[in-house]
Amino acid sequence: MSRPRSVALPWYASEHYEALRQSLSDGDKLPIQYEAWRAATEQVEREVQRSGVEVVRVPIEPGAFSAWCKAAGLPADGSARVRYATEALAS
Repeated sequence: MSRPRSVALPWYASEHYEALRQSLSDGDKLPIQYEAWRAATEQVEREVQRSGVEVVRVPIEPGAFSAWCKAAGLPADGSARVRYATEALAS
């Protein structure tokens, strides 16, 4: 199985982070502080990049993501965020 050339990384702006945490069905799994989430996510981003795969940050805006989940009939969880970001990257 070959590695993808690029992967989508759901990315949260600091100003949207708390609203997203509150609206997500698995928001309690995310760090309370935005900076903690960002540091951990940037570490994952660097590890993926070191493997030779381009990482594309895909912004997750609360209203657009919520509407997309409703239209797709999906819960607003980690799987949906990855799917949303992957679809956004592909379009």
